[in-house]
Amino acid sequence: MIKAIAAVTIAAFAAAAITLLPSFAPPVEASVPHTLTKADRLPIRALSDACAGQNWPNIDVSCLRRSNSKTTIQPVRVVSTDRS
Repeated sequence: MIKAIAAVTIAAFAAAAITLLPSFAPPVEASVPHTLTKADRLPIRALSDACAGQNWPNIDVSCLRRSNSKTTIQPVRVVSTDRS
């Protein structure tokens, strides 16, 4: 009998705690999240109209590189899944 009374008492305290504790939480305010600015982003260069109208994979080589860049274009190894 004592075990049953103790179990009911513990359950009553747990139910009271679950009911009353959320009322002590601070109120929640809805707002728009603020975006943070990253300092390490590369500058976005403006594309010409000829380059902006192209889509992958048919992009002209002149649109892939800057004219003042001194890097060379390396040949790419093409790996195919077709085994015929």
